[in-house]
Amino acid sequence: MENSLDNNPPHQVVIVGGGFGGLYAAKTLAKAAVNVTLIDKRNFHLFQPLLYQVATGALSPADISSPLRSVLSKSKNTKVLLGEVNNIDPEAQKVIVGDKAIAYDTLIVATGAKHSYFGKDNWEEFAPGLKTVEDAIEMRRRIFTAFEAAEKETDPVKRRAWLTFVIIGGGPTGVELAGAIAELANQTLKEDFRNIDTSEAKILLLEGLDRILPPFAPELSQEAEASLTRLGVIVQTKTLVTNIENDLVTLKQGDQVKEIASKTVLWAAGVKASAMGKVLAEHTDAECDRAGRIIVESDLTIKGHPNIFVIGDLANFSHQNGKPLPGVAPVAKQQGEYVAELVQHRLAGNSLPPFSYVDHGSLAMIGHNSAVVDLGFIKLKGFFAWLFWLLIHIYFLIEFDNKLVVMIKWAWNYFTRSRGARLITGQESPPTQELAIATVITTSENSKQPVNI
Repeated sequence: MENSLDNNPPHQVVIVGGGFGGLYAAKTLAKAAVNVTLIDKRNFHLFQPLLYQVATGALSPADISSPLRSVLSKSKNTKVLLGEVNNIDPEAQKVIVGDKAIAYDTLIVATGAKHSYFGKDNWEEFAPGLKTVEDAIEMRRRIFTAFEAAEKETDPVKRRAWLTFVIIGGGPTGVELAGAIAELANQTLKEDFRNIDTSEAKILLLEGLDRILPPFAPELSQEAEASLTRLGVIVQTKTLVTNIENDLVTLKQGDQVKEIASKTVLWAAGVKASAMGKVLAEHTDAECDRAGRIIVESDLTIKGHPNIFVIGDLANFSHQNGKPLPGVAPVAKQQGEYVAELVQHRLAGNSLPPFSYVDHGSLAMIGHNSAVVDLGFIKLKGFFAWLFWLLIHIYFLIEFDNKLVVMIKWAWNYFTRSRGARLITGQESPPTQELAIATVITTSENSKQPVNI
């Protein structure tokens, strides 16, 4: 009698999202006895940790992007679809992409996160965040346009506003942006302009807590602040942003309220779950946290839906120490690999222990020859931390040609202090109102409600 199992169609795994979580899940399933469908609205994987270097002209978007089809071309059980999942039917086990339904036996959702302005969504017009290639290009346009506009401006008040850069959020992204802009002003652009001294640019880094880089050890936060200060960055902690509008940033520091005139405000303060979080919650009764992330079980599934996994920035996994895991690439990578292994074990009739994140450490680049690295058992700062940061980021870039190009560009930038991708591209922002106040106005007004950053 013929074995009926031989007639069963392969197990269908659908992965939504080609970021770190989704891509590593697909790569881990490359040789499994399953069919994999990876769906993403972009046709490339983006190495987000280096987006700030695109925003500051050190790298081009293609340097940190890898076509998904190319990355997975040798995974013969995997197909890539360009499209956006806009709905899900857990009962029928289908995801909806446009007007097409795609069936799954196992669903892995890894659609990441987007900017959060803490209920002040109108701030996005004035303070772009950094999550996509388009975000990086828009930041780059604003940063380099500011120097160009200052070169033409004859009014000293308006020129100061063009040369004032405000970065909101003192996590790794904010710290790296602040350091990179300071190096632009003090080194890269110093000889390029005739009417302005770019080293007079004012770069402010604002953080709501009592120190920058809160996840790092306190001594590394202090070292990072000292390094930024040497670069000319003004670091202000215990500072709450209460409003961003018409080239003005309103701050609250204790009982004082300040208004800073700045034409370039950059957001690095918070994120919230992608729209798929709401879709999943509506159709699976999954519980969400305040950021819209899906609260998952210890094996990264949704409660009551053992064949639906949520990983990466979209997942709230609080089973290790009672706190959600951070929204960083290593978490998504490890979760993607774990879920892929669990799927294979389940098909073999086995199981795996609950997911457990192994924290290999945190890194942040500050500037030329300067970084901080917290590996737990050892803490590095200065040149050796900077070298370690470079090697780790080169190692984790997806494709060999990306590794090679980035390595060559970094070597060239190191010796020449040049940034070759200083292009002003993208759509012009709508004209803003003319400034009619001095650069900084201090008042004792304290009636505005702050938004904690």
